[in-house]
Amino acid sequence: MAYVIGDSCVQCGACAAQCPAEAISEGADKYEINADVCVDCGSCADVCPAEAISEA
Repeated sequence: MAYVIGDSCVQCGACAAQCPAEAISEGADKYEINADVCVDCGSCADVCPAEAISEA
């Protein structure tokens, strides 16, 4: 199951920089994770300062 980014995202980009699969991109109002590319490693959740990332 892929991870998702919630509304508490502060758009800092830490998750995108950490993602080994390059599955995270900047969306209109928050970063977004492409579930088809996500390898479910949790690296993004570990570095998120807003704790906005969780498993779907």
